[in-house]
Amino acid sequence: MARVEALIGWQFRKPELLREALTHRSAAHEMPGSTARSSPHAPGRRGSRLAAGRKGVGSNERLEFIGDRVLGLLIAEWLIARFPNEQEGKLGPRLAQLVSRPVLARIAIDLGLREALDVAPHEERAGIRNAANVLADSVEAVLGAAYLDGGLEPARRLVHQAWESAMTGQALPPKDAKTALQEWLLGRGQPLPVYSVESATGPSHAPRFVVRVQASGLSGVGEAGNKRAAESIAAAELLGRLA
Repeated sequence: MARVEALIGWQFRKPELLREALTHRSAAHEMPGSTARSSPHAPGRRGSRLAAGRKGVGSNERLEFIGDRVLGLLIAEWLIARFPNEQEGKLGPRLAQLVSRPVLARIAIDLGLREALDVAPHEERAGIRNAANVLADSVEAVLGAAYLDGGLEPARRLVHQAWESAMTGQALPPKDAKTALQEWLLGRGQPLPVYSVESATGPSHAPRFVVRVQASGLSGVGEAGNKRAAESIAAAELLGRLA
C-alpha cells in the first residue's frame, strides 16, 4: 500500500479506503476487519455465514462505482480546458477513448495495481490479475478512494499524472468509436454491431444508461448519462478487444 501511495502521490488519511480499493471481490471476505465480519450484528461464525451471502461486501466495487463518475468529471474538465475551441462532437470521442477499458487497464499496470491487487488464490491461479476489466476497475476504485479520502484535488492530481501520456497522445480527436467499430467490421466482411440497452436507471435529471454492443462473437459494455455516450463507450471497449 505504501508503494501505491507513493506512485499516486497521496498518503491516505484513512488507509482502509486504499485497502478496500485494492481488494477484488474474490478476496473481500478474507479481509481482516471487513465490514461483514466486524459487524456487531453478525458476530462469530454467524457473521462469516452472512458475509458469504453478501457478494462484494468489502470489495472495491463500491469505490469503482464512484471512481467511474469522478474520472468522467475530471477528464471532461481537463478536455474543456485543453481544447477550448472544440465542441461536444469532438470532445465526446476523446472522453470515450480516455475512459475506455484498454486505457484504464494500461494505467493500472503502470501504477503497479496489478501486483498490489488482493485476489483469492483460486482467482490468482486463473489469471484474474491480468484481466482488463479487473485492472480497469482497480484504477477507478483507487481514484474513488482518493476522492473520498481527500476530495477532488488528490483525485485530480492522480488523473493528471496517470493520464498525461494518453491525453497528450490525442493530437487529433479520435474517430467516433461507433463509426470506427462499424468500419472495422465492414472492412472484414462481418455483420454490423448490435446495440442493446441493458438498463436505464436514475431520476430524469441524472439518468444512467448501460448499453451492450455485440459483434464478431464478442461484446463491450458502456455506462454513461445518455444512451449515445454509453454506446460510444461500449463500442470503444469492444474495439479494444477486437484490435
